[in-house]
Amino acid sequence: MSNIHSINNRNKINDLLNIWESAVAATHTFLSESDIQAIKPEVVKGLKEIEHLYCYYVDDTAHGFIGVANNKIEMLFIHDRARGKGIGKKLIRYAVDNLDAKYVDVNEQNDQGIGFYKHMKFHIISRSELDEQGRPFPILHLKLSDN
Repeated sequence: MSNIHSINNRNKINDLLNIWESAVAATHTFLSESDIQAIKPEVVKGLKEIEHLYCYYVDDTAHGFIGVANNKIEMLFIHDRARGKGIGKKLIRYAVDNLDAKYVDVNEQNDQGIGFYKHMKFHIISRSELDEQGRPFPILHLKLSDN
């Protein structure tokens, strides 16, 4: 049985938000605490509205999640305690194989995220100076390599 399950009941948002906060604290060191608090309501909204939301479970405990819409990975976060165990790779493979995910955006200052996506065969196709909300956090736009 797969550890990856669709999240149809969006009442588990708090569990996913805890994963998000843990992951962001570990990987998004360029964000201040006030930045994180300002972004949090956007994350809650995104979790409620994302087209495809899947979670990776170990013994009924969520360790990471991925959200995909229109062939794009919109969110991928792994709890800090679960990082380095292949969960992100499994979620990416699931999204590519089952949801036809081909694109992802990553903060330019998130060196760990960039390295991970490059390892997963994504390559940079463009850059935006600001994030989607107009904040000064440059975004790299990546596409899955064809081979």
